[in-house]
Amino acid sequence: MARSIPLRLGGCQTRYAFAAPRRHPVLVTDPIATPPVAVPEPDHRAAEARQFALAALGLADARFAPASADASFRRYFRLSHGEASWIVMDAPPENEDCRPFLKVAVLSEAAGLNGPKVLAQDLDRGYLLLSDLGRQTFLHLIQAGDADADALMADAIAALVRWQQGSRPDVLPPYDEALLRRELALFPDWYVARHLGHRFTAQQQDWWQQSCDLLVARALAQGRVFVHRDYMPRNLMVSTPNPGVLDFQDAVYGPISYDVASLFKDAFWSWPAGSIVRWRGQYWQAARAAGLPVPASEADFAVDLDWMGLQRHLKVLGIFARIHYRDGKPAYLADTPRFIRYVREVLPVHPQLAQLQCLFDSLGLVA
Repeated sequence: MARSIPLRLGGCQTRYAFAAPRRHPVLVTDPIATPPVAVPEPDHRAAEARQFALAALGLADARFAPASADASFRRYFRLSHGEASWIVMDAPPENEDCRPFLKVAVLSEAAGLNGPKVLAQDLDRGYLLLSDLGRQTFLHLIQAGDADADALMADAIAALVRWQQGSRPDVLPPYDEALLRRELALFPDWYVARHLGHRFTAQQQDWWQQSCDLLVARALAQGRVFVHRDYMPRNLMVSTPNPGVLDFQDAVYGPISYDVASLFKDAFWSWPAGSIVRWRGQYWQAARAAGLPVPASEADFAVDLDWMGLQRHLKVLGIFARIHYRDGKPAYLADTPRFIRYVREVLPVHPQLAQLQCLFDSLGLVA
């Protein structure tokens, strides 16, 4: 049960409070054994996805196993036959739409990126057959301690610049004020209200509104390019050419620093500050050389990157809480302290965002 506690920090006084259904397996009682035995329900979509892929490839049989899960309702399976393998995307049409994936796949290839090729499709049932870019993500290498981080980031930066060079307006949905604010609203709706069990006070709401206004204005003032929207090591495959780029179906046209923030302030791995500064300079120089609309000074780009990152960090805190409480996927919530640290690291550098610091203080969100 939530309890209200008065707090005064840094001249900010307020009060704060702490405080989709998952389908369960069928329980079958064994007349001999005392405890009930859990029997998973048949996975009809997996069986249907397998048959779709086999028919598309003209195969009678092949190995079929999960390849990866997704934060959305999408799932991926690997179909293997001899030395060959393919990826099958299962995107239930009542929850997901494959058409944006198909559209961005064409844009990605035109920009010179190494993305999965669409080999067959069944949009009515929500299945795609894709080329297989490999089994190892950048994140796998990094977590295993086998990565040359500078080499991986050099490849990731080069691919990102190519993607942004292919940008043109009126092709992808706009990353406009409405979308930026809808994303920011995930923080109070899911992380604060649902996870912390707290509703903003009038003072907290005022701090939040002022912070959102500043972040949105800064984002909209940036140069605009194609935005992958989840450009991070988990979605970059060790491949030839490197990297293979996945999970681009939510791409939009918006602020140029967004994908850079995703890459350097990763959801599942924290990089040393010195490495981020070095890679930021490499990206900015490459973007300038390519004629992309970054600021004329790296210092101004650094501010854009910090502020854009804050919008993403706040959004992700809300998304990870939503995935936990609505979708029954608890693992993501374990990474929310990383995003609180990201926010806390940036705020002291930018006194214009004192209201957001007051809000985090009042909520007890400490890195």
